[in-house]
Amino acid sequence: MADSLRSFFDDIEAPDRHLVVLNRESPDPVRNMLDSLLTDQSVSISDVEAPDTDRDVVALVEDGRELARSTLDELLESVLLINSDLYKTGAIDLVDVVLPDVLRGLDEVPFRLRGYPASNKEKLLLIVVSRVIERIAAETGGGTLRSSFQRLSRLDDERGTYEVYETLSNGGVDVHLYGVGDADPGETLPVTVHTGTTYPYRCSWFVVFRPPAGSSGDHAALVALEDEPNVWDGFWTFRPDLVDRIERYIADRL
Repeated sequence: MADSLRSFFDDIEAPDRHLVVLNRESPDPVRNMLDSLLTDQSVSISDVEAPDTDRDVVALVEDGRELARSTLDELLESVLLINSDLYKTGAIDLVDVVLPDVLRGLDEVPFRLRGYPASNKEKLLLIVVSRVIERIAAETGGGTLRSSFQRLSRLDDERGTYEVYETLSNGGVDVHLYGVGDADPGETLPVTVHTGTTYPYRCSWFVVFRPPAGSSGDHAALVALEDEPNVWDGFWTFRPDLVDRIERYIADRL
């Protein structure tokens, strides 16, 4: 039985996975952007020349076995050339949010990520994963989504985020929002609001979606904790049993 959100870090598989850039032709600045996304993480990145393979392809590898591939262009368009303001302002539509296969395949790998100004890119990975989970919920059109914001006033401050939750809550998803109660999104949105001032409300970042019972929809969860200012320990998972346990813990304990 979990006794905290932190305890779920002990339940992840933490696979030893790394990225391989195959037949790179892109300039060094592009390669450097990929490095900056995963600075000081357990996921290493290497360059390899491989015959009979397209150029500028990134492979996700575990124990010598290739798990997924994405092109560098896909990574550029979805993450590397994106900044968080595009999500906050709503410049990127929810239907257009994509997590390339090689990043999706880093599920249950623990990350320690820094926000701006310490890093321009690291925290963006959590933002993109959050939006992808929200997109899964919107496409399912039902189920339960539980999301924390630290400060609930962020929904007022970030037009794009507000519009996402307006879409979700009006689209059949049972939406629950968590955070310090410096605003009440329930005044304008059909959502359930949970407020508090303890650690989980102030320092957690989770987006957890459980589809309706019997549905074939995807389970998905992101859990991140801010134990140092602007530094986040986090992971994401698509494993149904783990998502269900995280969702149940939040429902029962927060």
